[in-house]
Amino acid sequence: MRYRALRELADAQGTSVILLAHHRRDQAETFLLQALRGAGAAGLAGMPARVERAGITWMRPWLGRPREQIDAYVTRHRIKCIEDDSNEDPRYARNRLRLEVWSALTGAFPHAEASLADSAQRAQEALECLTELAEQDMASVAAHSNALDVKAWLALSPARRSNVLRAWLKQAAGRAAPASLVTRLMAELRLGGSARWPIENSEVRLYRGVLRFGETTGAGFRPTTEQRPEPHESSLSVDGPGAFDLPGWGGCLHVARTRERGVPLAWLGRLDLKPRSGAERFQGGIGRPPRSLKKQYQDQCVPAWERKGPLFYSGGQLVFVPGLGLDARVLALPDQEQMELHWQPRTPDAALDGGVLKRGS
Repeated sequence: MRYRALRELADAQGTSVILLAHHRRDQAETFLLQALRGAGAAGLAGMPARVERAGITWMRPWLGRPREQIDAYVTRHRIKCIEDDSNEDPRYARNRLRLEVWSALTGAFPHAEASLADSAQRAQEALECLTELAEQDMASVAAHSNALDVKAWLALSPARRSNVLRAWLKQAAGRAAPASLVTRLMAELRLGGSARWPIENSEVRLYRGVLRFGETTGAGFRPTTEQRPEPHESSLSVDGPGAFDLPGWGGCLHVARTRERGVPLAWLGRLDLKPRSGAERFQGGIGRPPRSLKKQYQDQCVPAWERKGPLFYSGGQLVFVPGLGLDARVLALPDQEQMELHWQPRTPDAALDGGVLKRGS
């Protein structure tokens, strides 16, 4: 609340810099409190001397100064100041440290304040190194669309696995992950099989060697890279090769010419786009019996979050299913002009390559 009030005041005054009066003892206290909480480098780094958030630069020019110097200056120049009454309330951990522990600590270790503040500075330097290392390792363990390749991750040393895992979770979730989740993943994450680890309203999921982070909603699991849907398009006209953007379904249909195992172009002149209803049957190959989509997905090892996208119909006949491909009942004869279809889920960094971008209706 205090920082929010200061930010609102700065906005009202049209300034972008706020100077805070934290001093060396504040930094030493922060380091000690974080150590007692079992914090890692990020917590032990304490307060930065300068940080930018939401367009405001927060600076602490006195962070290396002992409080006694500031008090002496205030007294000498008779500067009015306000003492916060809550500073005497022992219910707060920092106050208990100041009122009940600090005098005994500095009595036994006179240089404790300076030493602890120096340790915070070294933790800040270590944190910067860990951040740079995580960025390097992220390039080797990233799968696609902000997913993590578990095989590449397991090839790292335990310390680097933990470091890059924390960085990946923070990037995916937009906030630091609980230490308990990192501990569980370090102990339980292995190649093969599938698993899930809940975290508030989200989930970390493992499937076929790839780790993903996403939200759990009424509609199921939605990876963080997936865009929030617009209204679903209900139809699409395809008159040739191209990329057909379907933002309401969260993806793009790519159409390309092929010489075999394609669908006749005539079938694509008017496509109806529908969600799954549960009664659909898909024929995976010539001579095979049509089976339910659920069984087909299971046979092809298609995970639940890759079963999204519309079902494409032509004249009431199921033509194409994302994740499965073309229904065998619509495959073209050798002398027909035919097309192959590919469904590309939408991601923030996805580029539409090839063809002319078109839109469904």
